[in-house]
Amino acid sequence: MRETPPAPSTIRTLPSWLLGRAAARGRALVADALAAEGLRMWHHVVLSAVADLGPVAQAELGRSVSLDPKDMVGVLNDLQDAGLVERTPDPKDRRKNAVTITAEGRSTVRRCAEAAQRANAELLAPLPEREREWFTDMLTRVVNGS
Repeated sequence: MRETPPAPSTIRTLPSWLLGRAAARGRALVADALAAEGLRMWHHVVLSAVADLGPVAQAELGRSVSLDPKDMVGVLNDLQDAGLVERTPDPKDRRKNAVTITAEGRSTVRRCAEAAQRANAELLAPLPEREREWFTDMLTRVVNGS
């Protein structure tokens, strides 16, 4: 990963700055791991959501992952071209598309989840196992505001 210049002394110890730097490092590690599987981050997010929710209406899928509908079309086109999802008319409303994961898509989700786990293990490697658990718990509480 590219070295970044040190932050000004007034911000480099702020938890928000440190979390941002940690998140950037984590995203880079996961992005590299997913690239080895032939996917980008949004592909993995959308494919994982289809695995969890599918078959799911395309518009609902976009809302569930907070992706703009125009961007969702591009991601789904890529995933469909790769044989990872199928789009068919929604049997409940034929004006909508239902998105379903394929067998190859399920296999890809498993491989990508494992790759993301390895990348996150690398991110947290400086911490002993017990501290990794505490850190993850603390981050969860910060994210949830409780």
